[in-house]
Amino acid sequence: MTLASAFAGLSLALCAVATPSYAQTAADAAQDLAKMLDGGGTIVSNDAYLSALENDAAAGRPMALWQLGTMYENGEGVEKNPAKAFGYFAQIANQHADTPPRGVEADIVARSFVKLGEDYFRLGDPAAGVPQNADQYHRMLLHAATYFGDAEAQYRVGLLYQSKDGLGISPVLSARWLQSAAHKGHCLAQAQLGDLLFNGMENYPARPAEGLMWLNIAHATCANSSEQGQADELLNRAMSVASPEDRAQAVAMATGGKPEPDQF
Repeated sequence: MTLASAFAGLSLALCAVATPSYAQTAADAAQDLAKMLDGGGTIVSNDAYLSALENDAAAGRPMALWQLGTMYENGEGVEKNPAKAFGYFAQIANQHADTPPRGVEADIVARSFVKLGEDYFRLGDPAAGVPQNADQYHRMLLHAATYFGDAEAQYRVGLLYQSKDGLGISPVLSARWLQSAAHKGHCLAQAQLGDLLFNGMENYPARPAEGLMWLNIAHATCANSSEQGQADELLNRAMSVASPEDRAQAVAMATGGKPEPDQF
């Protein structure tokens, strides 16, 4: 079997198991609303919109706090101010950490925890007056991953369990976190899970057929996105050394369904 024919067979088989895209989140809706109002001139003025956001933020509403944070972070409609941006994101985390995880604003709160961890505490942000803090970085991601079940946070926690400088090397925990995000349609989690399973790690034995299956699922999920190149790089690397038997088993797994979560 050639690489081209194996790839084609896997792509067809995986159509049945690739996870569909999620609907727009509340945070995305808030940003789209702001873009519609900003500069349109037919609904409300920029000053009126900013005033309304500030009133809602003063009342502690996460959607307004998120929107103000992104505006000050990017300098959209206001003068760029990293310290103010951090303050708004931090307010969401401080005031809404126990928001019901399936509530309408849960995705905004979870995304704020991820942003605080990744964009501020991981490396620090001198412009915002935030020092590097690995413990806070890990706490932010773990809260978003465990309490809110946020796929992006789970993906990043999975990667942290592959690094001595992260949460310590644990292939089993890495695979479990990556799979949790992968089942939610996070394409890079699918790719990294596939890569881990295909190659193995330290005393964690490789499962190449299962890894190849996930890598091809990632190829389908990441298609036409900014993550496609990263996912396809891992897939192409695996396909270049995969045996015909592994490719055939991957097709069979794709046809029969994904492995259950407790298999790690």
